[in-house]
This record gives sequence, structure tokens and C-alpha cells, in this order.
Amino acid sequence: MSNDKKKYPDEGALNFSNRLKLRLKGDMEEVFDPLRKKWVVLTPEEAIRQIFTAWLIETKGYPAGRMANEVGLKLNGMTRRCDTVVYDASLSPVAIVEYKAPSVNITQAVFDQIARYNLVVRARVLIVTNGREHYCCRYTDGNYYFIKEIPPYDAI
Repeated sequence: MSNDKKKYPDEGALNFSNRLKLRLKGDMEEVFDPLRKKWVVLTPEEAIRQIFTAWLIETKGYPAGRMANEVGLKLNGMTRRCDTVVYDASLSPVAIVEYKAPSVNITQAVFDQIARYNLVVRARVLIVTNGREHYCCRYTDGNYYFIKEIPPYDAI
């Protein structure tokens, strides 16, 4: 990855947090994940996942039925999980998203992680966000190119 990352500081404001479906289970706060159709522990990273996927669906036209959270993959004999995978109509992956908690800086190591996942997934678009900063790149001919904005679904 090059050092000319593009940052989208206020892309759509991402103020969907008031739409999260929350509950208290014992002393644990949980959020309902509509893609996984289950309650999961509300961590800072999970909050970003839920807010960002809602934003992709409502603002960028990503079909919820073509998105999946926590998708397992085998990488060098080890099981890993992509945070979100977006598919096309034939269910081929077209985008992957990596989430970090707001307190985690987006560094080269984060891009290295998503690039390793993409060795298996082979998506055309990679997105990384911590809720404060969002980066997106296209994967073409074995190279990654940072792009100015996160594309709408129909432009992937």
C-alpha cells in the first residue's frame, strides 16, 4: 500500500448510532446485528460495524441481502474472519470491510491485514474504517489504488 491514502473524514456523517437496537443481558450490553440476525456483545468495534453497514445500505445502496458479517476464510492454514464481505448478484465477493474501534489508528498494519484477507477473497474494493477515518482502495491487476470516495454499490 502506498502512503497516499485518502481520508474521508465526514463521509455521510455516519450518525446512525441512534438506530442501533440495544439490550442489556445481565451486565453485558448487546446490539442486534441484522445481517447475522442475532444479538452480539456491543464492543466499540461492533458499534462501528453496525453504524457503517447501516450507512453503506442506506447511503451507498449496498443491498443488505448481499452483505455478510464475520465471514470465515482459510489463510495459510489458519481460520480468519473478514469483518464484512459484500457480494454481487452471483455471490462473488466484490468488497471487504475491516473495522477498528475508534481508539485504534488506521495504520499500514491494518491495510496489510485486509490485503492478506484479499489474497483469499479477491474483492475489487477494500474499505477500512475506525468510525473517524475511512479509507478505500480498488484492487486491479494485482495492485491497490486508493480512491477519492467509497463507491456506491452499483459502481463497484
